[in-house]
Amino acid sequence: MGTKRIYLSSPTMHGEEHMYIQEAFDSNWVAPLGPNVDRFEREVSAYIGVKAAAALVSGTAALHLAVKLAGVKSGDVVFCSDLTFSATANSVSYERGIQVFIDSERESWNMDPRALEKAFEKYPNCKAVIAASLYGIPGKMDEIKAVCDAHGAALIEDAAESLSSTYKGRQMGSFGKYSVLSFNGNKIITTSGGGMLLSDDEEAIKKARFWATQSRENAPWYQHEEIGYNYRMSNIVAGIGRGQLLHLDEHRRLKKAVYERYKTAFNGLPLTMSPYPKYSEPNFWLSCILLDKGCKVKPLEIMEKLEKDNIEARPIWKPMHLQPVFRSNDFISADGDNGRDIFERGLCLPSDIKMTEEEQGHICGIVRGMLLEEG
Repeated sequence: MGTKRIYLSSPTMHGEEHMYIQEAFDSNWVAPLGPNVDRFEREVSAYIGVKAAAALVSGTAALHLAVKLAGVKSGDVVFCSDLTFSATANSVSYERGIQVFIDSERESWNMDPRALEKAFEKYPNCKAVIAASLYGIPGKMDEIKAVCDAHGAALIEDAAESLSSTYKGRQMGSFGKYSVLSFNGNKIITTSGGGMLLSDDEEAIKKARFWATQSRENAPWYQHEEIGYNYRMSNIVAGIGRGQLLHLDEHRRLKKAVYERYKTAFNGLPLTMSPYPKYSEPNFWLSCILLDKGCKVKPLEIMEKLEKDNIEARPIWKPMHLQPVFRSNDFISADGDNGRDIFERGLCLPSDIKMTEEEQGHICGIVRGMLLEEG
């Protein structure tokens, strides 16, 4: 295929981003906050269908403030998705909470409501639940929310990977008491870096904005009565986001086409595509495969073979309960260690929407060749 690198998921830029950035330059409004930030917050909250949003420097910052808004204090137990990126769990440590990791179910690879209920039996005083939706595939949000409500725990929805995905017709990012988005460089839309905190609780978002601007009080001088953070998004970054948002649904359609081409090409091979429940519509941020049990070829072998052809693939997230930093934290499962099994047999394939059909066909040929050779 030549020397051109095929990426897992790189930014896809259009023309409108430059227009909004130019507006910021022309008005000299380049510092944090400004008209682009205000409008980006309104545009995203309207898309998701929530009342308020705070644009921040990262999804991790948004998770941190969500944990803080949930009232998590030192020693409080917080249930977290186990199969996820570390930011989901790290945010709890920032407030000195204690993570208990909840295993995945097979239908979506996300938090298992049965394991969540089991966790509440063991830890009835759990303060909050952080449920991530993996690779753009919605978890069983109504069941998870019902369990949280029954036990009086705040649901924090980590929708960092699932912007524009829907669950039973409802946008992801609208289920949590507090919900979080990420606009990192590899996400379905990007601001180069950035995130957003969403909620129907407008006072909570107002409080989050206050904390995110160093908790500066309304006084003629710099007055601080609480610890604050430098978490607010800049006007230029928000301009990129506004331009990207115009193409969100287009990106989702292209991501789905990538997934469907893989699914067709891999028919009959000893693998399955990342599953999603029929009542959900993922954004297909990353297309993933799960090799059949007993398959002689291993995910890392496929990844290494692709890398030799300058093609980027990536392992499935390593579960949090297997991470050395969380070795002393509890892990709750309903039917075995599903997350570990998915990690050991799964692989994220290139899902870049700029990838041509010819390039994707080449990737499929490499994978097919390896699996048929071993068959």
